[in-house]
Amino acid sequence: MLFRELVLENFGSYLGKNTINLLPDTSADSRPIILIGGMNGGGKTTIMDAIRLALYGARAQCSTRGNLSYGEFLDRCVSRQTLPTEKARVELAFQIAEDGDFRDIRIVRYWERNPKDGKDTLAILVDDWADKALLNTWDEYIENLLPLGISNLFLFDGEQVKELAEQETPPVGVYDAIQSLLGLELAERLATDLDVLVSRKRKNAANKSQLEAIDKIEARLEQQQLELAQLQDRSVKLEAKLETAIDRERQAFDKFVLEGGKIAAQGKELELESKAIQTQIDRLRQELGHLAAGNLPLALITPLLVKIRSQARLELRHQQAKAALDLLVDRDRRLLEYLQQKTISTERITDIQAFLELENQSLKQDAKLDPPAWLNADVEAIEQLDNILKSDLDRDIDKVSELQAQLTKLEAELDFVDRQIATAASPEEYTRLKDRETTARELVSQLKADKITSERQYQELDRIIAKTKQELATYTETNIKLKNDLHIIESVAKVKATLEIFKAKLTLKKINKLENEVTECLRYLLHKSELVQRVTIDSNTFTLSLHDREGKSLPKHRLSAGEKQLLAIALLWGLARVSGRQLPIAIDTPLGRLDSSHRTNLLERYFPTASQQVILLSTDTEIAESEVANLRAQAAITREYILEYDPGEQRTRIRSGYFW
Repeated sequence: MLFRELVLENFGSYLGKNTINLLPDTSADSRPIILIGGMNGGGKTTIMDAIRLALYGARAQCSTRGNLSYGEFLDRCVSRQTLPTEKARVELAFQIAEDGDFRDIRIVRYWERNPKDGKDTLAILVDDWADKALLNTWDEYIENLLPLGISNLFLFDGEQVKELAEQETPPVGVYDAIQSLLGLELAERLATDLDVLVSRKRKNAANKSQLEAIDKIEARLEQQQLELAQLQDRSVKLEAKLETAIDRERQAFDKFVLEGGKIAAQGKELELESKAIQTQIDRLRQELGHLAAGNLPLALITPLLVKIRSQARLELRHQQAKAALDLLVDRDRRLLEYLQQKTISTERITDIQAFLELENQSLKQDAKLDPPAWLNADVEAIEQLDNILKSDLDRDIDKVSELQAQLTKLEAELDFVDRQIATAASPEEYTRLKDRETTARELVSQLKADKITSERQYQELDRIIAKTKQELATYTETNIKLKNDLHIIESVAKVKATLEIFKAKLTLKKINKLENEVTECLRYLLHKSELVQRVTIDSNTFTLSLHDREGKSLPKHRLSAGEKQLLAIALLWGLARVSGRQLPIAIDTPLGRLDSSHRTNLLERYFPTASQQVILLSTDTEIAESEVANLRAQAAITREYILEYDPGEQRTRIRSGYFW
């Protein structure tokens, strides 16, 4: 399916007839993009609304409709500058491949102000000829081609993608549309048709009283099934409320912790811990005081003490040398006197005297002190100084270093504890925060209990329905003996059992394929491909679950806003690939909430390959100059348009080109 042309006439800000050629260049498969630029309020969303309106009419989910009736919405869509007799008109032409051939289909919707019966006039042209048969079945035709529930997956804006990504389970419409895309609704439809067939056969074979009994049972069954649907809807709403309540509970707890509520609850323990640390600090400081009262202050003058010790040793050596010299000089004098008394020559005595003087020369050098002695320390004092420098002082310094390290650590711990105490909430604030957190937790508990009760009621009613069906079947089989109808009834039961097996296998096969496609698309789009290793999809609810390399569950809240948008886009892309349908994609605000890296991935990996036709409606800040240059460099753009809004005339004009 390819959109060929969109015509807007007196629609919104588009005054007069405005035509946009949307057909991509089919001669080049790599140029699928139709780029439409416009400022906010310039008419981009109006183009999306026009496409939806043309396709679905009163069922269209247009952005500006809200709670308006269809007639009121159509009236508001007429351009303000039109004359009362002029009509608004929307046309959408597209190509569709059917049985190997292409057909051109044009949808035409037109209306005037305050349309009669609140409706528009619809015309369907096939190959430029009116097709009444297709006109009468248009809703069914377009629902098979592009289901309304899934249209927002192909015609979407950035905000819608964000909302889809953040929901835990797809909405009911999307759920049904996914079933349609995967082909799972065929088995459901056939099972329903078989039930209708069995019901008809029972009525045909029953007499009047039997028919009345069957009608009563079927009425009861219909009421029970209605109640079951209501319970299912209630369960869905409870699940949504529960998710919201859990989120609010988490926010309340985070606020309780952030604003000091948790610390306030631990106030007494923190105060006791602070006092204990302060006691240890005081003890360490007392030990340091004792050390400071001893020899420790001498560590400040260690170099001076070393010099004093050297001077004392020098003076001691001088004293010892001088005493020894005096003894030797006296001895030498007495020796020479003795020799002179003997019959020894003067020359020999002179030689002996010279020898003795030479021997005493070293002692004379040691006995000579310059400058003179001033310390006059004794041996005991020198030994005491040696002991202080060699052992006592070093031991005290090591002890001080150890105590200082302990003191620094304890002071840091005390500062941390005191800061915690300082940030504790006041009693009034603590009460307020605790009440809010308690209320949120109680609401979660209540909703969980309600959900369990609802599920039990659902299971009980489902059991009752099964019993009613069995009663209906038993009644029929017991009272209606017509072989042909009974054979049909029995055969239908077997066919339905086979259908259930077929549906289960088909679901697993399609879901597995969809999981692989979504995983591949997401990892291809993410610039952090190692973040998600696999995406799994629940076969009943189609809920997405993310897993990392180790196979562990990866909570969605850990993803950034941009990564969540890429997750939604990966889901859309995977669905399109699994469905095998070539459908156009139109994206308004295509790069919202994405950082530069994710934008580049979309520009290079998604837009050029997402579909044979990709319509991008962007402002100048999303697909800016560098982004459009990137797309042009890839030769991915077939056509470019710019929407120019004239505030004076209150109208939008369409011209070829882009902002740059």
